[in-house]
Amino acid sequence: MSTFNLRKLGAFAGGVLFGTAGIKILSSKDAKKVYTHCTAAVLRAKDSVVKTATAIQENGEDILAEAKKINDERVAEEEEAVVEDIDEETESEKENGAE
Repeated sequence: MSTFNLRKLGAFAGGVLFGTAGIKILSSKDAKKVYTHCTAAVLRAKDSVVKTATAIQENGEDILAEAKKINDERVAEEEEAVVEDIDEETESEKENGAE
């Protein structure tokens, strides 16, 4: 056997050894506790993000509603101004025609 083949065999055996040890470590009770705590932290973070997103959405809806109200009021004021201008023109035409 050549040295190259022995290195390959050693690398393979080392990989199997580390793989087996890794599986044992990852399936241990301590590792499961770590997974559980990490998952709980992620769920808490998710809840926080959902609450924040909901608050932002509600604020956005309020802002949109107020902006629409402002625009509606502005349009109504402009329409009133146009009607007043037309009424004034009509009255002045009537006065000029009566003279």
